[in-house]
Amino acid sequence: MKIGGYYIDIPGKRIFPAEIFIQYKKIRAIRELSPGEGVPQQYLCPGFIDAHVHIESSMLVPAEFARLAVVHGTVATVSDPHEIANVCGIQGVEFMIRNGSQVPFHFFFGAPSCVPATKFETAGARLDVQEVDQLLQNPNIKYLSEMMNFPGVLQGDHEVLDKIAAAKKYNKPVDGHAPGLRGADVKKYINAGISTDHECFTADEALEKLQYGMKIIIREGSAARNFEALAPLLSDHWENMMFCSDDKHADSLVNGHINQLCARAVAKKINIFHVLQAACINPIHHYKLGVGQLRAGDPADFIVLGDLEKFEVLQTFVDGECVAENGKTLIPSQSAKDSINHFLCDPVSTKSVCYPAVSSLYPYPVIEAYDSQLITGKSSISLQSRNSRWESDPHQDLLKIVVVNRYKKAPVAHAFIKNFGLKTGAIASSVAHDSHNIISVGVQDADIARAVNLVIRERGGISCVGHGRRMILGLPVAGLMNAMDGYRTAADYTAIDAMAKGLGSGLEAPFMTLSFMALLVIPHLKLSDLGLFDGDSFEIL
Repeated sequence: MKIGGYYIDIPGKRIFPAEIFIQYKKIRAIRELSPGEGVPQQYLCPGFIDAHVHIESSMLVPAEFARLAVVHGTVATVSDPHEIANVCGIQGVEFMIRNGSQVPFHFFFGAPSCVPATKFETAGARLDVQEVDQLLQNPNIKYLSEMMNFPGVLQGDHEVLDKIAAAKKYNKPVDGHAPGLRGADVKKYINAGISTDHECFTADEALEKLQYGMKIIIREGSAARNFEALAPLLSDHWENMMFCSDDKHADSLVNGHINQLCARAVAKKINIFHVLQAACINPIHHYKLGVGQLRAGDPADFIVLGDLEKFEVLQTFVDGECVAENGKTLIPSQSAKDSINHFLCDPVSTKSVCYPAVSSLYPYPVIEAYDSQLITGKSSISLQSRNSRWESDPHQDLLKIVVVNRYKKAPVAHAFIKNFGLKTGAIASSVAHDSHNIISVGVQDADIARAVNLVIRERGGISCVGHGRRMILGLPVAGLMNAMDGYRTAADYTAIDAMAKGLGSGLEAPFMTLSFMALLVIPHLKLSDLGLFDGDSFEIL
C-alpha cells in the first residue's frame, strides 16, 4: 500500500512531499518527492499517544475506548489500571490487558503501586510488593504506575521503596504523583527513582520539577485541566514534556483527545515540531513503547491530517490497518467475553444517611470543591441542627456528602461540601477514587438514599435523582465501566450529566468532580468510608 502527502519529519524539523510504502504491518520505505511531483494536500504524521490515562474513568472497557480514541488520531495509551486494581486486584489488571488485546490499538499498562492508595480507606483489594513484582515481570506491563504515596517515599516506607526497587530491577520507569511538592521534598522524591509528574497546577511547580530532571506531563482531562498553566513551558522544555488526559469521560472523548491539545498549543504560536515531539515521540522514548515513529522499518502506526491548525484527522493507521477514516471508527464493537466485579453491599435506608447532630455550635470542617481541579479547599462552619440532625442547606450551597462502603457492611460516612450547587435531589457514583466505594452528594436524605440504592441495584454506576425523576447509567464491570457501545455510553452520560446540571450544579463535570471527593492523596480535605480526612496532616479528623 502506498500513501502520499506532506511528510512531517519531527526530529529533523522538516515537512516535505513524500510517499510512504506499507507492507506486512510496517513502513517498508519513505520516498521524498521533488517539488514537481504532486501529492494530496494532507500531512503524514506519527500517531498521538496519551502518556497517562486511567481507561476506567471513561466508563468504557479498553476495546470501546480504542474505538473512540482512534477517530482523533490516538494510536496508543500509557494506561494506569490503578482504578480496577483497587476493586479487583491483579485479576482486574489482567482483565484490562485481555480486553484491550481484542482490538487494533496499543495499550501499555502499568503495575499499580498504591493499592490501596492509603490506610485511611477500605478498598476491594491489596497489591503487596510480591504481587507488584509479579506484574512487573509481565512483558505487557511497561512501568510502575504513579507513586501516589509521596509521604511514604519521603519517610522511607519500606514497602514503598521496595516497589520502586522492583521497577528498577526490571529496568522499568516509575511514574510520579506529587501535587504541590516542592524544594528539598521533591528532590528527595525524584532521587528515589521517580521520573514523571502529571499533577502540576502551576508553571513554577512544573519548571522546578523539570530543572530537577523530571518529565512533566501536561494534563487536560474532564475534571483536572492544567494545559493553560503549563503549555508555555513547551517552548523551552519540549524534549521533557508529554500530553495526557488522566481521567476523561466518554462524552469528552467523543469530541476529541490529544489532537485538541496540539491544536491549542499551535494556536499559542508554539513551534509545531515541539508540540508533536511531546504528543507523538517522547512517550515512546520514555516508556520504551513498541509504537512506530513513521520511519522506515517501524510499525505502521501513523495518521493522515487534513491541516496543521485544527489537526483534523482524516485517517488513523495501527499496524498498517486503517482503523478510522473521516471521523468514523472502523473498529467493530466487541462483545464482552468476560467481566469482573466486587460489589457486596446491601441497600441503605434514609435513616442510615441521616447525620445525627452532636452539637449545634461545633465549628465543622467543610470540603470546598473547585471546578476543573482535583484539589479541594477547607473551611469551617457552625452547623445548626434541625430535628436533632445536621442537614443540607442549599441556600448556603452547603450540601451533605456521604460515602458508603461497597465491599462490606459498615456505617455510612458523612460530611458537608460546598460549590456543588444542587438546589434539590442528589447524585451518586461507584466511581470514587481511589477505593471506589459509593459516594453521593445531595440535598434531601431520602434522595441521597435513592441515588445510592440505584447504584447498588446495578452493582455499580452513576445515578441522579430529583424533580420526581430517576436516572442511572449502569457500570457493571468492576462498578467502573460498561461494555456496551462507547458512543451509546457517551450519549447516556451526556443525558445524566444534563440532569445533574438541571438540579442546579454549575460544575463543568459534576460526576467527575464527585468521583475525586474521596481521593485522599490530593489535598486538602476529602471523605473516605472511614471519615473526613485532612490531606495536609494526613489523618482522619
